[in-house]
Amino acid sequence: MLLQSTDIPGLVWAYRFSAEPGRRVQRLPLDCRRGDLAPEEGFVWLHLNLADARVPAFLDGIEGLSEPARAALTTHDAHAAVNAEDGTVYGTLVDFQREFDSDTRDIGWLHFAVTDRMIVTTRLQPLRSIDRARALIEKNTNKYVRPIHVFETLVAEFQRTLIALVMELSEELNLIEDFVYDDAPRDERRRLAPVRRTVVRLHRHLRTVLALMRRAAASEEEDIPQGFEDMALRLTTRLEAVDHDVYALQDRARLLHEEIDSKLSSETNRHLYILSLMTAFLLPPTLVTGFFGMNTSHLPLAQGDAGTEYAVGLIILSILLAWWLLKRTGIL
Repeated sequence: MLLQSTDIPGLVWAYRFSAEPGRRVQRLPLDCRRGDLAPEEGFVWLHLNLADARVPAFLDGIEGLSEPARAALTTHDAHAAVNAEDGTVYGTLVDFQREFDSDTRDIGWLHFAVTDRMIVTTRLQPLRSIDRARALIEKNTNKYVRPIHVFETLVAEFQRTLIALVMELSEELNLIEDFVYDDAPRDERRRLAPVRRTVVRLHRHLRTVLALMRRAAASEEEDIPQGFEDMALRLTTRLEAVDHDVYALQDRARLLHEEIDSKLSSETNRHLYILSLMTAFLLPPTLVTGFFGMNTSHLPLAQGDAGTEYAVGLIILSILLAWWLLKRTGIL
């Protein structure tokens, strides 16, 4: 698809949004030209694949994008960023990768730049939220008057993806919890580890995005697009609600890990207790057999026919004495 005859390298899709009320969004063909990206009215959403090495050179020729915005669209840094400068919001958002036929929990990165006339997004792997946002935009076209509205939909779909993932992780923790509190001994740390790792990464990236969004909303009015401050307030409110759920998951996973460790520690202590009792019972008979096994002269019971029976009796007596001592001291 990316090797078609077009002068827009790495094109995944492009949409033209008309300024006329009630008019549908037009999806541009994959063989569209550069001139189609400069409408006289409305704005354009351009989504590119960074796997095409020609994308940086193409972005250099787009008017209205600052140098930092172009750098943000082509970076391969794996961390979130939201910046506002000269009426442009640009940076990187966290998302989740998707395969052709399934979603994954692998972290992906969506790079974006939003101006008053266009929104440009780039990615290296297919992402879950942006595909859902595209489908939502095609169904409800009247609400997208400015590029910042498309950006809000992208972040809102990421929030919905997080909610779905939180529900999936909650179900996994429920299953692990059932096994942890079952009577049968079972080590669930192997299943819990990837869940904890996913939750910790989610919480870390989500807190970063929240902090960056607040900082960008607090920028000077001339540095942010129109309506960005109100949009950022709505998005932070939604993301904070999800962050609360993610934090609760993180706390729950930590408590489950501690419960598993406590259960395994108790099981280990029980085994050590049994081994200690066996050692205590076997030590006196070992002393008896060691004494009669010495190759020295004048050993008692060496003469006569009942020496072995007396030695067995001493062994049994020593076991009973060990049992009495353990019972007397409260160990048993």
